[in-house]
Amino acid sequence: MKQKKSKEKKFKILAAGDFHGDSDTSKKLAEKAEKENVDLVILTGDITGMIETENLLKPFIKKGKKVVFVPGNWETKETADFLSKLYGVKNIGEHYLKYEDIGIFGVGSENWALDLNEKKTFNKLKKDFEKIKDLEKKIMVSHVHAAGTKSEFSGIPGSKALRKAIKEFKPDLFISGHIHEAEGLQEKIGKTKVINVGKKGKIIEI
Repeated sequence: MKQKKSKEKKFKILAAGDFHGDSDTSKKLAEKAEKENVDLVILTGDITGMIETENLLKPFIKKGKKVVFVPGNWETKETADFLSKLYGVKNIGEHYLKYEDIGIFGVGSENWALDLNEKKTFNKLKKDFEKIKDLEKKIMVSHVHAAGTKSEFSGIPGSKALRKAIKEFKPDLFISGHIHEAEGLQEKIGKTKVINVGKKGKIIEI
């Protein structure tokens, strides 16, 4: 039976990414998740590095925190599948998620992909959005940023498909990573709050 959260209670998220195999960072983030008593941890990809994979999600699981992720360009499909199966966490680059009255959907950029296939990206997001559109709140997640957002100050173009999805589907929140120096940047596109997160982690309430 689907739980209903009270009208007064905010849904609290710890969003983070780009810690590139640094298990010390994941431990600190897990401690932050516990201290802040978050409902969900959302990881925006580039979790793994060249060496360590097994201990990167374990700190969150040990703290009893629910975790979802999208793979970044540092994750291969095999690595993303490994993490998902080992810890029982959902890859929202492949699946949408319903949690209480929150719908979460997104797209990853695994296998060293620095650019998204714009047509496939939009179609995937549209298909998943249809499954969650009647829920009270919607969160969209990607490793890479959307076109026309502040993260483009880096000189790296964002995805036009993500921008189109924000405008058409109007999620309450869009979270991305990838551009390390853009960590902490926030803006609004219509009703959508857009936040670039990184390895420090960002507490977000919706």
